[in-house]
Amino acid sequence: LRSAAGMTAGWCCTLAGCSLCCCYCCPKIRQSRSTRCMYAFYFILVVSLCCIMMSKTVANEMREQIPFFEDMCEDTKAGDTCGNLAGYSAVYRVCFGMACFFFIFCLLTLNISDSKSCRAQIHNGFWFSKFLLLVALCSGAFFISDQETFLNTWRYVGAVGGFLFICIQLFLIVQFTREWNEKWTAGAAGNKLWYAALALATLLMYSIAAAGLILMAIFYTEEVGCLENKILLGINGGLCLLIAIVAISPSVQERQPHSGLLQSGLISCYVTYLTFSALTSKPVDIVLDEHRRNVTICVPNFGQDLDRDEDLDTGLGIFLLLGCILYSCLTSTRRSSSDALQERYAAAELEGARCCFCFGPDGEDTEDEQQVKDRLRIIYDEKRGTVYNYSYFHFMFFLASLYVMMTITSWFNYESAYLEAFFNGSWSIFWVKMTSCWMCVLLYLGTLVTPLCRPSPHFS
Repeated sequence: LRSAAGMTAGWCCTLAGCSLCCCYCCPKIRQSRSTRCMYAFYFILVVSLCCIMMSKTVANEMREQIPFFEDMCEDTKAGDTCGNLAGYSAVYRVCFGMACFFFIFCLLTLNISDSKSCRAQIHNGFWFSKFLLLVALCSGAFFISDQETFLNTWRYVGAVGGFLFICIQLFLIVQFTREWNEKWTAGAAGNKLWYAALALATLLMYSIAAAGLILMAIFYTEEVGCLENKILLGINGGLCLLIAIVAISPSVQERQPHSGLLQSGLISCYVTYLTFSALTSKPVDIVLDEHRRNVTICVPNFGQDLDRDEDLDTGLGIFLLLGCILYSCLTSTRRSSSDALQERYAAAELEGARCCFCFGPDGEDTEDEQQVKDRLRIIYDEKRGTVYNYSYFHFMFFLASLYVMMTITSWFNYESAYLEAFFNGSWSIFWVKMTSCWMCVLLYLGTLVTPLCRPSPHFS
């Protein structure tokens, strides 16, 4: 028993920590995926703590349920009713520690190509030690002497990092549409059915975009008023039409034969989604009706008289937000994504067309399938080299830490921000999402127009 406990503790501090708890009941897991899951687990823990710090409900429950709560706050010098451990300033400090944690590992794992090196072993193991480091960094931020200067400076650092995170995700979405269109077009050279698939996917994308814009025009505008919503819907609808015309223009087609309506259709769908997300994040407009009662306008009126569980809405919204951020981080850290940021692309003709190519070609992850530790059920898939860029992985989580910090604290409306009002609307969040929408269109137009300004026809 002692030897078994020692072996388990050794694995907990070295390799594949997330497969230890269910060695026999869980399916086999690859070392590269288990490592990323562990870092994602740390990220979830810190974000959950930030949500608790921003919740008035949790603070009130703690004040009512914990005996001698105020005395405990005074003894720990946490302020009256532990005010220093709650609110936007506490979230800033905790996210500062998490950002430092991922930035340290970003620098530590630069230029690693061999998973057997010392730095790679640190990246893939020593989970308990890294957890203690994360706790120390998050706690140490509360002991920074000049808090006012720190918070003001860190706020702008967080804004820059949050926007950079958004820009990278938008760029990868544009590259995803390029990859999708090129591979399906290349597949059509051998099988004409891929042309039908292209046409069907394009029709579906534009149908979704058009239906979304029409529904928003119905539910988020009225005959009188709602001028801002009408202008924004008109601008974004016109941008969707513009990118479609540019994508099939003869000059663009001559320089980029793979460009087409599939790409612009997917970008139009994403623009429609961002427009809807921005409109739902906009503070409601309240006016007086003929009976001198306050009524909301420019929002859907169905369900307004129904009782809503605000705690359920907040919990579900935070869960979806966290899920989207984790999905963006984990999928954007693939080797192909980091190569795309450096404008290195594989030839589409070298890979067969597939209906699903988001996670690499079929059979890409079959390496060392048979060499599995039966006890821990771990597949060592990095014996020939790393399957993803370690440093870029940590850099994405560094930016995600800043993005979460700014999002939870409502960007620049931080002083009046708290978790329960997160989905009530904020002008800061509204303009961040609307700006993201326009940046996405500009990035896509840049990929279409920029090659026309260069002498070489072989521009990626």
